[in-house]
Amino acid sequence: MFQRIIDDMKTSTGEVMRQTSLAAAAVLLLLVAAAFLSAALFVAVLDRYGPIEACLAVAGLFLAASMIATSLYLARKRQIERRAAERARSTAHAFLADPVMVATGIQVIRAIGVKRLLPILAVGGLALGLMAGRNHMSGRAGEQAPAE
Repeated sequence: MFQRIIDDMKTSTGEVMRQTSLAAAAVLLLLVAAAFLSAALFVAVLDRYGPIEACLAVAGLFLAASMIATSLYLARKRQIERRAAERARSTAHAFLADPVMVATGIQVIRAIGVKRLLPILAVGGLALGLMAGRNHMSGRAGEQAPAE
């Protein structure tokens, strides 16, 4: 049970490390290539058309490259988020389908009693709701709270 959680954490950490190292290598290689390509393009356009056209041509090249890199990054990020959501669903299902967890839950209910367990579950649900609301609001850090 806990081993699966640890394995999921190891897998996600490994994916993040691989993604980061891949991005760093790509950025470094892109910078070197862009430096030589932009220098060659600048000199060629400068000789043929003039300095203003040369600057605009190099700027257009960098704009196109940044748009391509951004779209690739966002596509990969969505793919990783989709995989993480699928893993979370399968982990939650595994807890409910595990006979040991069900038996443990029944034993806890029998030991504590339903009348004592309901207030504990209510307080736990309230705390979970507050934590989820706080995490949801922290994602909107740039937005201001409404005035009262």
